Amino acid sequence: MRSHCFLAPLLTACALASMPVPAALAQGAGAEASRPSLQLELNAMEPSKAGCRLTFVVTNSLGKSLDKAAFEMALFNDAGVVDRLTVLDFKDLPSGKTKVTRFDLPGVDCGKIGRVLVNSATACSGAGVDAKACIRDLKTTSRAKVSFGS
Repeated sequence: MRSHCFLAPLLTACALASMPVPAALAQGAGAEASRPSLQLELNAMEPSKAGCRLTFVVTNSLGKSLDKAAFEMALFNDAGVVDRLTVLDFKDLPSGKTKVTRFDLPGVDCGKIGRVLVNSATACSGAGVDAKACIRDLKTTSRAKVSFGS
């Protein structure tokens, strides 16, 4: 009898693991994946004649076109200190489209940038667009060798 006592918890765990996931939980996972978003990727940072060129890939998955989207970016040096604030204007971003945009930052040494922070959305407008959507629904990623985010 004693040798079977350890089997009860094991059998209970197996039974629970084999039960189907409740529909509400499964729908929650899918809802997160389909939430409206504005994906902003820092794709590259490279020296240019003017200073430093930042290349972004932006995808508007908000479900509505943006007539204007602009972000204030904070550039941190390699010591973690804010070096400058600058506004980057992404202009119009049609719904469902991906766009590549480059910005040349005069007098900036790419090698001394340690982090790029999306500080705020200075413009976020379009028919039926909530002005807070550009920050609230912003998803950032980076392929560059610096930290990028909000």
